[in-house]
Amino acid sequence: MEPIFEFLGNYWWLAFPAFGILAATGNAWEQSARRRHKRRLEVMHAKAELKAAQAAARGNAVPAASLPPVDADSITQSVNDAVTAGRAAARPARETQTTQLERLFATHDAVTARWLEYELDVAKIIAFPAMSDGRQPLTAAFLRAKRIADGLRPASAKAHLSREQLTEYRNAVADFEVAFDVAERDARRLRDSSFTEVERKRLDTAKKLLTVAIDEAATPAERQLAYRRVREELDGLISISDEAIEVLENKVMLELGPTASAGEATPPAAAPSVSSAAAPPAASPEPVAEPLPAPKRPSTTPPAAAPWPIPSRGTGDAPGRVTHPKPHH
Repeated sequence: MEPIFEFLGNYWWLAFPAFGILAATGNAWEQSARRRHKRRLEVMHAKAELKAAQAAARGNAVPAASLPPVDADSITQSVNDAVTAGRAAARPARETQTTQLERLFATHDAVTARWLEYELDVAKIIAFPAMSDGRQPLTAAFLRAKRIADGLRPASAKAHLSREQLTEYRNAVADFEVAFDVAERDARRLRDSSFTEVERKRLDTAKKLLTVAIDEAATPAERQLAYRRVREELDGLISISDEAIEVLENKVMLELGPTASAGEATPPAAAPSVSSAAAPPAASPEPVAEPLPAPKRPSTTPPAAAPWPIPSRGTGDAPGRVTHPKPHH
């Protein structure tokens, strides 16, 4: 015991910091217990609120006495968050099938649009060739998920589906979106690492030529030549769909169109000569005689007969002679 008493006699002052540490530990434990109790009350109140909301949605009223009494001081911002989360969880149950299908259609179309950017843009096909290569495992999995989602998609948002069909289509759209994200990240990671050094040089050359093919500053001949060279460099390296080639040709022709039309519509203006300034003004053009009016066609309607005096009858005068009667006195 003597060593213990000797230690206590020499280090008695350690009792004060030890008491402080023990007091802080006890205070922390007490506060943690209060928080746990408070959180338990909040969860109970949130469950009661959710139960009341579900019963009200079904048309069954819940008496207020069934709710657990909670002190107003113990309700904090966490209670409001719990109630909001409970109501948000109950909202999908009341959501109509049309609204769910519209939301699923929007997600489906958004993922399809992102995929078409890699399928129709030749620049992205060259930069990320794995996205258009069905031999890649992740790309093949994405294509399978896309086919399943497209096959389960209803004709319209107003179609009547069973609960199992709606759940199946929802899961298919989720798998489709996840598969595309995974395949996209892998394609951006790989880039052109799966090609040899010679093939990578051909891809770099195709990138540069593609920039020239759609450049407005290049001449039409340069753009046409660059387009043909792009097709030659990519031949045997990357499989490009007909739709992507058509989009590229439209871009090249769009760049060629305004220049060609402008060259045809605007003829080169002749430079004014110096001698023309000193030349006398040209004589005014002679007046052109007006053309004679076309002769009128003869009318087929006979002209109206003019009134003429009626000849007298029973006289020996020459026919056509007019005899006026004599007045009687």
